[in-house]
Amino acid sequence: MAVHAPICDFGWKAPRFTLPDTNGKLWTLDEIGGPKGTLIMFICNHCPYVLAVLDRLQPEAEALMEQGIGVAAICSNDAETYPEDGFDKMVEMAQARGFKFPYLHDESQAVAKAYDAICTPDFFGFNADYELQYRGRLDASGRNPAPADAKRELYEAMQMVAATGQGPREQVPAMGCSIKWKS
Repeated sequence: MAVHAPICDFGWKAPRFTLPDTNGKLWTLDEIGGPKGTLIMFICNHCPYVLAVLDRLQPEAEALMEQGIGVAAICSNDAETYPEDGFDKMVEMAQARGFKFPYLHDESQAVAKAYDAICTPDFFGFNADYELQYRGRLDASGRNPAPADAKRELYEAMQMVAATGQGPREQVPAMGCSIKWKS
């Protein structure tokens, strides 16, 4: 069953964290942050909503990185219940897809809880001061291919954040599979 992320709480400050990526390097929020903003994406390996958008999400994220937006993806799912979201599978996905952004492992789920992440994918777009400006979706696709004329909602919102420090006031919440919490 699909769940929706809540609407953007403009100005909410990004919680700090330190998490390992798929190469074993530890990353902090400040190391990820870009001079024009930061995009934190909660994703996972198995979710059909993530898999449906990954071919668009990856180039959008990389294009934002080229424009001074720091980007990281975080997997927080319970790997005991969902082994396809375990660290070894994260390593495989990051290598197979050639991610240019860190894919971070939140094994304790503390970061997902601090961010109040709800679903995969769940996008948190911050300005240069780590103030939340976007909590919307990638585009109108959901689990299906995007229409040819689909608006690039995440990309355009983050470009606006980079240029003005403010996100669009009209946002459509992200939708996806719930975070798989440990019992």
